[in-house]
Amino acid sequence: MSCLRLLVPLALAACAASSVRAEPTVYADVTATHLPAAPELHALDGVFVDVDGDGDLDLALAVEGEVNRLYRNEGDGRFVWVEGAFGTTPHDTEHVRTADFDGDGHADLVFVAEDDQTHQLFLGRGDGTFQDASDRLPGRSEGNGLAVGDVDGDGRPDIVVGSSTGGEGGGQELLWLNDPERPGWFIDATRTHLPQAEDATQDVLLADLDGDGDLDMVVANEAGPPRLLINDGEGRFSDAADRLQPAVALHSREVHALDANGDGRLDLVFFNLTSNNQGWEFDPQTRLLIQGEDGRFVDETAERLPAHRFSSWGGQVVDFDADGHPDLVVSAIAVPGFEPQQVRAWRNDGQGRFTDVTATVIPAETVGRGWSMDAADLNGDGVPDVFVGGWGTQARLLMSGGPTE
Repeated sequence: MSCLRLLVPLALAACAASSVRAEPTVYADVTATHLPAAPELHALDGVFVDVDGDGDLDLALAVEGEVNRLYRNEGDGRFVWVEGAFGTTPHDTEHVRTADFDGDGHADLVFVAEDDQTHQLFLGRGDGTFQDASDRLPGRSEGNGLAVGDVDGDGRPDIVVGSSTGGEGGGQELLWLNDPERPGWFIDATRTHLPQAEDATQDVLLADLDGDGDLDMVVANEAGPPRLLINDGEGRFSDAADRLQPAVALHSREVHALDANGDGRLDLVFFNLTSNNQGWEFDPQTRLLIQGEDGRFVDETAERLPAHRFSSWGGQVVDFDADGHPDLVVSAIAVPGFEPQQVRAWRNDGQGRFTDVTATVIPAETVGRGWSMDAADLNGDGVPDVFVGGWGTQARLLMSGGPTE
């Protein structure tokens, strides 16, 4: 057979292969070039924050079993590890949040830990360094949930710690109010401002759910139903759990607020497990609860979300198609088995009905034991980029190339 006769079918085969090649996705997985390699790190949470005042966003990581990490942004979305930024002592850290707690104009960070119950507060100096002010936190607990916000309306950010059953005080959420006399110090207002509880909390959300201008609270539990707490405007909360109506029992890991259907009222999405890597115990289906005019949250998952059987330790509300409607990025792990899976993307049609568009949004190589996420526009294209935490697998950075149809 002649060389020409060989080349023709080879060329045709190449053209056919190129015609079925995967189309570009909204996000590129830039982990290999933009994040420090740490394939066995338990980076359970992360928050984007400008700690050195240079105008770009750095990344603080809550790390289980090792020292928490600071990744400094070099200015183009490429991060380098600043070792020792948060000391040298490892903790069983679960979550991290940021606010200017002491009112000096610099970003501060608070971390909560589970097994060793050592919560940490670091006050930023504005140059990328921190003062360890953990002694200003008034209590310990088996901390899993964490939220910050001004709950009493005095203009200073407060702290809520969600507690599991094994810590001091059991599963009682903790409310620490920022001291008006000494900003950046905290007063334990748990007994006077929160209902007594025995929760197994994994996440806490602060959001104005009833539209009265103050921050209400949702508690997501791994055992027992979620709870809704309504703020009186001065940081005192009352139980309104009867307004939450999930269709099934939940083992929840995260709860997020979003106006899914565009009616001006915040709805709730719960990311759930079948178990904490044990047997099949709960339905892990992500649940969407839509808020009605009466302030009740009704489970409309069946008609609004893609059905799935994977467990999800975290996710993020992000408008990845830039159409003005909140979409969802969802972590996925196969349980039982604790097997890494690809991160998922669900697009909102603008009326609160979501479809799985993973193939056109998330690169196929974005596989791991995905955990909590954060989103921010690192490259200035108008579409938030997404950090995906990981348990014993490489944390990932997904960067967009701009909005697509």
